[in-house]
Amino acid sequence: MTNATQAPPTVLPKRRVNNAFRNLMSLHWWMAWAYLVLFVGGSIMAQLPREVSFRSSLYDFHKSIGILTIGLLLGRVLLLLRVWWRKYSRQFPQTSAHWWRRLLLHSSLYGFMIVVPVTGILLSNSFRSNNVKFFGIIIPDIFPQNAAMVEVGRSLHFWLAYSFLMFVVVHIIDQWKVVRAIVRRWKNWAQTLMQITANRVSKAESDR
Repeated sequence: MTNATQAPPTVLPKRRVNNAFRNLMSLHWWMAWAYLVLFVGGSIMAQLPREVSFRSSLYDFHKSIGILTIGLLLGRVLLLLRVWWRKYSRQFPQTSAHWWRRLLLHSSLYGFMIVVPVTGILLSNSFRSNNVKFFGIIIPDIFPQNAAMVEVGRSLHFWLAYSFLMFVVVHIIDQWKVVRAIVRRWKNWAQTLMQITANRVSKAESDR
């Protein structure tokens, strides 16, 4: 039997989460919620008759969220370029059919994220000048008032929005493992919250 002691195993330091990537994912989810509001709100607005009193306010809110998504998208693109620079400045990625497919999908999503709100601005500016507000602040017109472009803007905004929605569905299917992990996390959080609530109720009843 030897007296030599074995050296303790080397513990590798955990890889630190890149701050830029974490911020990028945070923006991803903020924008996801914003687009959910836009899609749901847009579908409701389209069904409302003009006599409804809050219809105009709903349109203003819809436009404000649309402007917000443009600002978030600009920040997201800057962060994405930063992440890509850190990841690929020293070594170019190993491309494959899968890599190109995902690149095409994400590039399409980014394209829709800009053209959908821009066509909304086209529709609003064509209908009336100073018709786009960001939570009460008038946004300068990008397009001139032009009655002939109203239907063009409406059609473009409608069809591009639903094309965008189809690409979002494809993105969800492509990231289905991540989606299932998120759903499991939400379920665990809900179960924990319900257990805490039940324990508090039980304790309150026993103290009576």
